[in-house]
Amino acid sequence: MANSLVVRKGTDLAKRNRALRAAQYIRMSTDYQRYSVQNQAAAIAVHAQQKNLTIVRTYIDEGRSGLRIKGRAGLIELIDDVQSGRADFDHILVYDVSRWGRFQDVDESAHYEFLCRHAGMKVAYCAEQFDNDGSLLSSIVKNLKRVMAAEFSRELSTKIHAAQLRGASLGFRQGGPLSFGLRREVIDENQISKGYLKRGQQKNLKTDRVVLRLGLPNEVAVIQRIFNEYVEGRKSEEEIARRLNREGIPNHRERPWTRVMVNYILRNENYIGNTVYNRESSPLGGKATKNPPSLWVRSKGSMPPVIDRNVFHLAQRRLTLRWQHLTDDELLSRLKSLLEKEGRLSQTIMNRTLGIPSIRVYDERFGSMRNAYRRIGYNLRWDTDWIERKSEFKALLHNNAADLVCRLARTGAIAKFEPGADVLRINKRFVFSLRLARCWRGPDRKVIWTINRRTVLPKGYIVAIRLDEGNNKILDYLLLPTKAMTKSKIRFMEAGLHRFDSCRFQTPAQLTKAILYQLNGVARGPACRHLPAFPLA
Repeated sequence: MANSLVVRKGTDLAKRNRALRAAQYIRMSTDYQRYSVQNQAAAIAVHAQQKNLTIVRTYIDEGRSGLRIKGRAGLIELIDDVQSGRADFDHILVYDVSRWGRFQDVDESAHYEFLCRHAGMKVAYCAEQFDNDGSLLSSIVKNLKRVMAAEFSRELSTKIHAAQLRGASLGFRQGGPLSFGLRREVIDENQISKGYLKRGQQKNLKTDRVVLRLGLPNEVAVIQRIFNEYVEGRKSEEEIARRLNREGIPNHRERPWTRVMVNYILRNENYIGNTVYNRESSPLGGKATKNPPSLWVRSKGSMPPVIDRNVFHLAQRRLTLRWQHLTDDELLSRLKSLLEKEGRLSQTIMNRTLGIPSIRVYDERFGSMRNAYRRIGYNLRWDTDWIERKSEFKALLHNNAADLVCRLARTGAIAKFEPGADVLRINKRFVFSLRLARCWRGPDRKVIWTINRRTVLPKGYIVAIRLDEGNNKILDYLLLPTKAMTKSKIRFMEAGLHRFDSCRFQTPAQLTKAILYQLNGVARGPACRHLPAFPLA
């Protein structure tokens, strides 16, 4: 039996067959396109033929920078296959060291190669003049190549940034998201227009330049209206956004207007004909940092103005004063003067008054708005507990939204919650806005529930979560059409709730069932069709 043939698992023959199989990794960066994907593949194919290798897998990253591994799905998949044992090859072929990566920390590049070699892979750089065989010479040259690849990116980044600063000083657009009411026009070296770019489009020739131009007349009119309402009408950003949404006026993002959008327009110097660049910078694609004004590049008069400079500066003055760093005594003094003038205080009154910071400033400085009121001797006739519990109420709303998403998912519906607007979108067609119906006591001490409209209220339904008298527990849910919200608030009392029993639900399960009925077009009875029938504020 000593001479018997024994078949063992994993024979040398299988290993030899596997040893002739290779995978190729190809990358083309966004900023350096000297080597195309096809050229890299051709060079790798020649190397594979010379070494008698068969390329069985291809991992590719097109249009990806080599500065980091994030976003490079091809390299991530390659390393994952190698480490998990799914790889059916023993060789990894790469065009050169720079295609593997231009990591600013050269040890990171070595780390990913080590992971492959540790799993038994042989990594070859096909266009390099050295064999990656682990010898002293190859190790020195390879490390030098890694340093050179990283340094190339640093030098290129510096040159590109300098060119961008120069172009910005001449009034040329250097990229970034467009604001409302603006368009990008391509001009050639003779300043002759070549047309306008649509969203996502880029210029084709390096000699071409992109400049900003005004948008359509109706968009210009909206911009002028925003400045007029903010400066002359003393409206807040929230009020302006709410009015625009109520009137169905679209914006360039194809989403409802928000306070942030309005605020960005009010601060944008493009509307007085200036272009400003280098407010922020992110060298080598790193974390964005804000630059001091001394490093900003401002080109004046590079486009026709939309807003009069005096109106723009008045808007900046109001915006600045709202966030001005004042002492505690100055903050309280201004608040007390406003109280003496108006006879009462509220968020609306503070927002429309020049020289009064926002409620958030007082919250951060004194712990809560109630504490600030107490410091100036102002006692409210109603409970402001909801102001101090904003984060708690926000968590409650989001938890209910997450629960609804899970319940709807179990029925086959596709639901997605948008936290900023507190909107639940179902099957990409139906919109349900989630609102808390908080409880408070009016001047006559009667219990009242209030639903606030908020800035964004898309057409659809409102899911009102009614809280108990202490605003701690959920009593029930109301499902209302958004047409019921004709004003900024809906207020109702216990006495009128019985009229809407068909639209009131005690549990999340009942609410989910009612939402599904609406999705399927099932009528919910006259009460739901004719809401609201209770007193509105």
